Amino acid sequence: MSDVENYIKRDKRYTWHPFTQHMTERDPIVIKSAKGTCLYDVEGNEILDMISSWWTCIHGHANEDINKALRDQAETMEHVMFAGFTHPSAIELSEKLAGILPEDLNRTFFSDNGSTAVEVALKLAFQYWKNKGEDQRKNFLAFEGAYHGDTVGAMSVGKGCGFFNMYEDLLFKVETLPYVPTWESDTDVEQKEKDALAVIEQKMIADKDSIAGLIVEPLMQGAGGIRLCRPEFIKAVTDMARAHDILVIFDEVAVGFGRTGTLFTCQKIGVTPDFICLSKGLTAGYLPMSITVARDCIFDAFLDKGFGKAFLHGHSFTANPLACAIAVRSLELFEENKLLEKVAHIETRHREQIKRLEGHAYAHKIRVKGSIFAFNINSDDGGYKNDDAEFLRDWFLSHGLNIRPLGNAVYLMPPYCITDDELTRAYDGILEGLAALQEKNSVSLKVAV
Repeated sequence: MSDVENYIKRDKRYTWHPFTQHMTERDPIVIKSAKGTCLYDVEGNEILDMISSWWTCIHGHANEDINKALRDQAETMEHVMFAGFTHPSAIELSEKLAGILPEDLNRTFFSDNGSTAVEVALKLAFQYWKNKGEDQRKNFLAFEGAYHGDTVGAMSVGKGCGFFNMYEDLLFKVETLPYVPTWESDTDVEQKEKDALAVIEQKMIADKDSIAGLIVEPLMQGAGGIRLCRPEFIKAVTDMARAHDILVIFDEVAVGFGRTGTLFTCQKIGVTPDFICLSKGLTAGYLPMSITVARDCIFDAFLDKGFGKAFLHGHSFTANPLACAIAVRSLELFEENKLLEKVAHIETRHREQIKRLEGHAYAHKIRVKGSIFAFNINSDDGGYKNDDAEFLRDWFLSHGLNIRPLGNAVYLMPPYCITDDELTRAYDGILEGLAALQEKNSVSLKVAV
């Protein structure tokens, strides 16, 4: 039995993978190592990681500076409980975030993944109004198509994405708002936004006294299909919420840390939410950690001489020192390596590909924002799994590219260390993959006829 067969046999016997139907799913690829922009399987094959391993590895794999920060922290302290204790790495990370986030987003609450960062924000918003004596404010607003994670609260505000129909009986009430995705050459976007904003304002006016908060994926709905919107739209919705005294949560788990061209997407939009949820790029793909940052005025509402107003929430690995040390070093690398300039260059390269895809029979709604490049294939099936997307995923992997379509959306979200040659390899691979898809469907059509 080869090494690959041995690993696969053991994996199949004992492992339960995420987002996987094990009755039908193909064998996973066994990755043995990773460096820079590339993954290497047990047979030594190179795979260019064009989605940063679920959008996390912003500096690429095995970054030497971050490796050193991890080693140094491990030599000092691996973990300490965070109730009644603190430590230098957590303090430094909180200070750095307060220094670069807008206005009074100063209060950092640590947890361990994007879903729990959202869960924390929802619970904080709910309890904020309780602490202020406004018990009737218990409902939330979210966009249709939104995805905010897989815990019960995150599923509730993400029910509009359609992933969680199985759990409908577990979810709390959430009012969904119309979202306005856009793309290059979308001539109708302003009218669509105007129509959506009219509906949104009506809902806010009708229910303002019962709404605890509005949650937003700013500029990009990620798992919902890489659906981009304009900054003007999100700002208008946020301003509307402010006018009706509704708390605003920005879920920047996917778009934080440079993805849309600024360090945080709220900076590109020009608004300060009441809460911002961060994960994924926070620790550059090294360790699970997330953060919910709240404004000072939110924190103040939890202060009291009694314990009743305290926030009773926590995790065993809250503010893990190893993860905090990595996050601190990652933030330092943004300035040292001028990473936002690299993101701007990636965006320029992405935009150069628009002309190559315009008019292609299998590419429409082409869109670019920062390091994000996406388009939809012409498939009637837009579900999470469809035949055309699965064909492309397999074709890309067989040609050394980790490009994993989401439903009928093909997208790139590369590490910031990617080279021009590697980008060209990915762009050419996309066109070759689309040609293979076109040929496959042409043959299938002839056979059907």
